[in-house]
Amino acid sequence: MIAIEEWKIVHIPDKPPISPDQQPTVNIYAAVIDPMHAHTIVRKLNKVAPLETLRHVKRVLKQKLEGKTQLSVMLCLAHQNGTQLGSMPDDVCEIINSYQLSVFTTKVCKFPALSKEEWIEQCKLWPTSYHPPTYNIEGITGFSEDDKNVVLGFMRLAVDMAKSDHSQVVNAAVIVDPLSKQVVAKACDCVNSCPSPPKESSSDSSTLKNTSPPFSGVSCLYPWKWAEQESSFPWHPLRHACIVAIEESAERDKKLFPEESKNEILSSSSSMIRCCSPAKRQKTDNVVDEEAVEDLSKTTRPYLCTGYDIYIVWEPCTMCAMALVHQRIRRIFYAFPNPTAGALGSVHRLQGEKSLNHHYAVFQIMVPKTCI
Repeated sequence: MIAIEEWKIVHIPDKPPISPDQQPTVNIYAAVIDPMHAHTIVRKLNKVAPLETLRHVKRVLKQKLEGKTQLSVMLCLAHQNGTQLGSMPDDVCEIINSYQLSVFTTKVCKFPALSKEEWIEQCKLWPTSYHPPTYNIEGITGFSEDDKNVVLGFMRLAVDMAKSDHSQVVNAAVIVDPLSKQVVAKACDCVNSCPSPPKESSSDSSTLKNTSPPFSGVSCLYPWKWAEQESSFPWHPLRHACIVAIEESAERDKKLFPEESKNEILSSSSSMIRCCSPAKRQKTDNVVDEEAVEDLSKTTRPYLCTGYDIYIVWEPCTMCAMALVHQRIRRIFYAFPNPTAGALGSVHRLQGEKSLNHHYAVFQIMVPKTCI
């Protein structure tokens, strides 16, 4: 049994963190001050030299040097070359002379951090404030203990499914309704439509196995593996775990709402007729079918996978990640990164693509490698 206590949920931001040497910076004048005068100096500086364009930068830098606390205060903006002290405002110069401050130049990040990881990098130069962006996706800022146990429980189910095929480890996906905490659909990779041959016990087979890539049965890790197969078994390049789970979800809806499925087919056929006949369309578009509107108001069938969560053992490839966009998935949880084709943090960050008409929250559940 997997110990849930060892697992950890980590949010994957829309953009990767930017190191301080790559972030835009500006030069500032600063000075080391006596802690006894810190409050007075800061109050005077805020009055005579407010930093309107650097509100995210804290005025004071606190450091521990040789066991003692040292405070440095940001005086004002400096010129790009950082050497023209004569350009400093007179009021700031008066404060420098009054407290006999020794001025030096340094750099601070020009813009506020967009993620916690980026904020950590900024503070390596000078402390800044970080205000997490407001998301309309519940659960992105943290999980209660009960929610955490539910999330980890579903991920454990996906991991167990990935190991269920004793011939090789594959990817697995579990779609869940977070409101009812019920599994909507679950599936494993089905790229190879025939079962894998049983393992051989010969030494040659063992040697061959050691030379093959790790987890070569995971379709999202090796999306082009099907093209390299020379066996007589039929292969289907699109049947990754996420795609098959989406298909299972659609089949479930058809069984639960058979009448609505028939209505969709009739509605689709009617739309095609109207599109083919402009005169007919003009005549019927103004007619309101009150019974149809009433029936539509009673519909409880979900629209695609709107509001659902999905748990995937390996980070999905771009194809699977885009399929989840089209399905209106709410949150994605994956356990292991996909360094070769990952679309949600490793290679690309599809969740941050502004041009898409739907965005989901992405989390990685830190699972010990020994579990798989």
